[in-house]
Amino acid sequence: MAEGSGVAAVLAVREFWRQFRRHGVAVWSLRLLVVLYAAAALAPWLAPYGETEMDRMCYFHPPTALHWVDPEGHLHLVPFVYGTRPGAANGTYVVERSRIYPVRLFVPGAPYRLLGIVPARRHLFGVDAPGHVFLLGADSQGRDEWSRLLYGAQVSLTVGLLGIAISFSIGLLVGGISGYLGGWVDALLMRFTELLLSIPSLYLILALRNAIPMNLPSQQVYLVIVGVLAFIGWAALARVVRGMVLSIRTTDYIAAAEALGMSRLRIIVRHILPNTMSFVIIAATLSVPAYILGEVYLSYLGMGVQEPSASWGNMLHAARSTSTMESYPWLLFAPSAAIFLTVVSFNFLGDGLRDALDPRQSAGRRT
Repeated sequence: MAEGSGVAAVLAVREFWRQFRRHGVAVWSLRLLVVLYAAAALAPWLAPYGETEMDRMCYFHPPTALHWVDPEGHLHLVPFVYGTRPGAANGTYVVERSRIYPVRLFVPGAPYRLLGIVPARRHLFGVDAPGHVFLLGADSQGRDEWSRLLYGAQVSLTVGLLGIAISFSIGLLVGGISGYLGGWVDALLMRFTELLLSIPSLYLILALRNAIPMNLPSQQVYLVIVGVLAFIGWAALARVVRGMVLSIRTTDYIAAAEALGMSRLRIIVRHILPNTMSFVIIAATLSVPAYILGEVYLSYLGMGVQEPSASWGNMLHAARSTSTMESYPWLLFAPSAAIFLTVVSFNFLGDGLRDALDPRQSAGRRT
């Protein structure tokens, strides 16, 4: 019996992968998300500078171009950058082509802990002082935008995953209990759920965030944001799961489990909720962008992760003025592009998972 179920599981996985691969955009979206999350995990190593490392002499420094051919026409085997010095006007710089700084690999720099565990000082690339390599420019305090974009990804990307893990766990449990038990338990849980859904989510997020002190450390603010987003995110899933459980609880195998004397909680967890997993996986994938944007909203409004810690939201907050956007567009482009690519990738991935997990529904939409 166990061997037969194992074979069936392998065949199901193969069929899922075959269906998923037909959705080419979803496959590329998955690959891009893997790259983004890997970059976030390895951010201290990939970033040439520390998260809060600054150079006051390089404020609003434009993106640094990499060169292979020097002014004399000689080809270099490794790319290099030219030195710069402040120009006559504020925020302008003059390129000094007589000063060349090769881009080196595995250079020593600001200390960090790789994956939060291994202490290290080596960074993937960098240049010798007094040169600078600002791939995406520098902000108003002379901090490297590329480095802060990577560190910000650790906050903005993981908020979605942690928020989904918490809120969907609550939604599954509440929906499963409500649909299976029915009666006054169902009525009580669903009225509370409907009350929560009746409040506009953005206003509720702002109200809950305002109830928390604004001067908390960045790590605690991060946990507060995850908790706030998870608190408002479980209700919609609970209602849908309840409807699915109402139909599942009338099946023969649920009646058999009850006849065997299994507890209600075990029936819900072991036999009912697993049958909602296809929907939950799709819903979770499509919901992650909302959690990421929730963090961006809060940080953009100055209520999220605070300086000097980086997140994509407070990077947008730093570039919010019209003069900054006009004079230093790279400050707006980098976090905006990262948010756009992440949100679009999750949406395409969700579409691909929906088509793969429910091919009959997919065929119906195409016809």
